[in-house]
Amino acid sequence: MPLSWLWRAGSLLRRGRPVSAPVPVLCVGNLVAGGTGKTPVVRDLVERLKGRGVAVASLSRGHGGHLQGPLSVDPARHDAVDVGDEPLLLAGHHPAWIGRDRVAAALAMADAGIQAIVMDDGFQNPSLRKDLSLIVVDGGAGFGNGQIIPAGPLRETLSSGLSRAHALVVVGDGPGVAVARKVAGNLPVLTAHLLPDPVVAAALHDQPVLAFAGIGRPAKFFDMVRGIGARLVAQVSFADHHDFTPAELSALSGRATAAGARLVTTEKDAMRLSSEWQRQVTILPVRLSWDDPVAVDGLLDRLMGLANGRS
Repeated sequence: MPLSWLWRAGSLLRRGRPVSAPVPVLCVGNLVAGGTGKTPVVRDLVERLKGRGVAVASLSRGHGGHLQGPLSVDPARHDAVDVGDEPLLLAGHHPAWIGRDRVAAALAMADAGIQAIVMDDGFQNPSLRKDLSLIVVDGGAGFGNGQIIPAGPLRETLSSGLSRAHALVVVGDGPGVAVARKVAGNLPVLTAHLLPDPVVAAALHDQPVLAFAGIGRPAKFFDMVRGIGARLVAQVSFADHHDFTPAELSALSGRATAAGARLVTTEKDAMRLSSEWQRQVTILPVRLSWDDPVAVDGLLDRLMGLANGRS
């Protein structure tokens, strides 16, 4: 708990006057350490804005990559070692940028003709002003024990984070849904679910599978594999953003072969595999499905109303 107090004090000291970007900034963040489903939310929101004719791109820090940015991610030139797994995944679907310096990245994106920015994480980064901020909550895990790192999973207090948010997005079912509604106050609570790719899901149905994942909560992926009717003969968890070694992958492949099973992993984990290993592993992509898409469109109306006010 004393270390949690130090973490909180350090967070407060980082706060300063944020810089406004020339274009609207929508931040998709969270209050806990670990995965909550932010990246699928980012992808969906970018696609919705693209559907409105907006030149939009995502912005990530580039966690796990050695390049500082700002730069536009090109899957033909960059890999996860360069830019991180999440930006590389996003770049396969829409324009995606990275930048350790969020302000410099936002300015470079605006200069490149980007009309709106959707930030993947960065809610606790005080440098760039966010026009709208969404807090993503894992429906299964919620906010844990409600304590700050290292006594609990929170990056900051609930009251501090909620005071800067414009809505909560709860992904998946579980106790986190009720908790989010309880603490939200006047903030809207949007709910959504991750759905597996139907083609891949059908191919894996009733098939023996060895699933492995290095994401925030691997158990969510394993539950999904079971949910599509695959016969899960083994499940192997790694740390989030784990850099798979050839020896580890060979060992997994050997176990799968011995069990007569297929190797299956997440789309995010696949970004950290070589092209050779990607061909040997079945990748199970997911997409986000909103329970109330009209409410989501209302938030995007608000965001683009800010864009009109800037012009």
